[in-house]
Amino acid sequence: MKLLLKNERHLIERWKNALHNRVPGLEVVTFPFVGDPAEIDVALVWEPPQGLLASLENLRLVISTGAGVDHILRDPSYPRGVPLVRMVDPGLTQGMIEYVVMATLLCTRRMHRTFAHQANRVWQEEVVRLATDHKVGIMGIGVLGQACASALIGMGYNVMGWSRSPKQLEGVETFHGIDGLEKFLNRSEVLICLLPLTPDTEGILGRGTFNRLPQGAAVINAGRGGHMVEEDLLAALDRGRVEVAVLDVFREEPLPPEHPLWDHPRVFITPHVAAVTAPETAIFAVADAIDELRRGLPLSNLVSMDHGY
Repeated sequence: MKLLLKNERHLIERWKNALHNRVPGLEVVTFPFVGDPAEIDVALVWEPPQGLLASLENLRLVISTGAGVDHILRDPSYPRGVPLVRMVDPGLTQGMIEYVVMATLLCTRRMHRTFAHQANRVWQEEVVRLATDHKVGIMGIGVLGQACASALIGMGYNVMGWSRSPKQLEGVETFHGIDGLEKFLNRSEVLICLLPLTPDTEGILGRGTFNRLPQGAAVINAGRGGHMVEEDLLAALDRGRVEVAVLDVFREEPLPPEHPLWDHPRVFITPHVAAVTAPETAIFAVADAIDELRRGLPLSNLVSMDHGY
């Protein structure tokens, strides 16, 4: 069996070592490669160029090295008959938990105000409420959303969740669909987006959403840059509807130096690092997927082409 690896350059050797150690009998070639595309059985990829996967005529499986698959499905030539598996990795999940907890604390402890006081050498106490007095709404309650919800509940936050279809989670008040969205937003003092990026969720963090939040809400986006209408966020910040935002993902990455988000005093920016895939932990999910393919078993974490996740 031959696997094509397409990933960030600094991770290539780590992935090759992990594959060598965990998947015996697997031949690994890296992109760009010289050889017969028809020999490739499996593609393990992050942001493959358009047309690459369609050119692999005998491809049997595609594995995303990240939690999202929009970077693959946005290619109109993607061979829809080839199964696509998303990454579910304990290391990735732990990274997202840590980021979401950190970002939520930044917002609810009003650290943007404290940091501003420090910059101006002002000794001023900010009145803050405990976690038990805050309502946190998570958009997207799949694997990552559920893990983050559990962590926040453990800290005392009142957690709500919103998803496309009905879900029941212990300790979480859940809402679903368009009918449940407004009530969910009306009560979300901290709004966290962990949704997959699909045509239905593109631009979901826009004026209509912000206008439904409580005055002075916080917004955390660790989903995808395409969820955010950035000019609408800036407008919501300027009129006080949104007090503070923590952003890890952007429509254009790297975020251009001239972008106004850089200079906004109530915006925290991180460079798409909320949850980073480590080959050393992610290899277990990859090895399982390849083993399932070899044995003809149902594939775990299979992406629905209809839903896009």
